[in-house]
Amino acid sequence: MLKYFLPNEHVKSVFEITPEELKEKGIKGIITDLDNTLVAWDVKDATPEIIKWFQLMEENDIKVTIISNNKEERVKIFSEPLKTPFVYSARKPLGLAFKRAAKQMELSKDEIVVIGDQILTDVLGGNSAGFYTILVVPIVQTDGKITRINRQIERRILSWMRRKGMISWEE
Repeated sequence: MLKYFLPNEHVKSVFEITPEELKEKGIKGIITDLDNTLVAWDVKDATPEIIKWFQLMEENDIKVTIISNNKEERVKIFSEPLKTPFVYSARKPLGLAFKRAAKQMELSKDEIVVIGDQILTDVLGGNSAGFYTILVVPIVQTDGKITRINRQIERRILSWMRRKGMISWEE
């Protein structure tokens, strides 16, 4: 059961994820979380660095879809200027949004990576649906109400995994 909470990789930010490394793994698509993964949860627009990252993926024929538990307006305001498909009110960690995103991209599970900053939503959802998962360090240390509760649970899970030698990265 706990293996579902364990990401395949851990990085400090999405900027450490390159098209070259993804292509080496056979990855052709990215399903990414929005808040605290791409931008701080209280920032509505993409930063110039994120815009460049999206362009880099597009230039390398790597499709990107954003899935978020947030409301339509929040996700749409961020995604539309990037011309990026999105799924809002995703109800992560349930698998339906992940499967819908994969179907939209017309890619198989082994050609897609799921990127996110939360173990209880992004990693658990991605792993349960059969995708390769990458956990990123949250952009900011503040969160909305529900996410704060998730973070407390995550800290306990990570602490247990660290004691058991399942993970070696620092928070």
